[in-house]
Amino acid sequence: MKNHLYHGMSFLAALLVALSPASLLAADTKAPAGEQVAREFVEKKADGGTASMHYWLYLPKTATAGAKEKHSLLLFLHGSGERGTKLEAVKKHGPPSMIGRNADLDSCIIVSPQCQEGRWWDAALLKSLCDEIVKTQPVDPQRIYVTGLSMGGFGTWELLARYPEFWAAAVPICGGGKVDTVEKFKQVPIWVFHGANDPTVKLKASEEMVEALKAAGGKPKFTIYPEEGHASWVSAYNDKELWTWLLAQKKPAAK
Repeated sequence: MKNHLYHGMSFLAALLVALSPASLLAADTKAPAGEQVAREFVEKKADGGTASMHYWLYLPKTATAGAKEKHSLLLFLHGSGERGTKLEAVKKHGPPSMIGRNADLDSCIIVSPQCQEGRWWDAALLKSLCDEIVKTQPVDPQRIYVTGLSMGGFGTWELLARYPEFWAAAVPICGGGKVDTVEKFKQVPIWVFHGANDPTVKLKASEEMVEALKAAGGKPKFTIYPEEGHASWVSAYNDKELWTWLLAQKKPAAK
């Protein structure tokens, strides 16, 4: 009787572990079409360790099983204020907060990861996450975009520098990067946004990247909001012209 009780309790414990929130997040790669659902990406490292990242995944309503249509993929990077373990915080700003009220965005696959508290965006982990989404979801590889605000703006510039061939276009907002990297991604269509009165990330951070890109032969678009401070992403993401422009960008097919 004791053995049966022991084995029964062991089975129950194993079942509870298997059904823990983290396990549920990681278990299913098939997101319901038309919904934004929580997921966890876990990457195995060469040294035997792992790195993980929770994220929101949105699939358009037309992205149903068996459908042949490919969709654009948008990676959104939040700012420092949304770091942590409460994934709901990621929906505070930008694309994940606009789903259901922006027809252009509703046509995209949208991935909105969360950075851990006290950390900075890990470019390699983000790229691995995107690679997994491309592998498991109906993504058009010629239409993969990245955008981010504040800390996410810096992350956007870094992803451009690290993986310039991957992106069809990018929209860094109130961020900054390393001017000596622009030669790598001068061919990528980029639209930069910044508030002239930004006290957190000075306008100069974007100006220097735009000037360096132009000097290298790039043709970035640059919008400065003369009366705005740090939260310039509100005006940027509510600009319909931005989404019309972004979703029109497409990389040439691989030869």
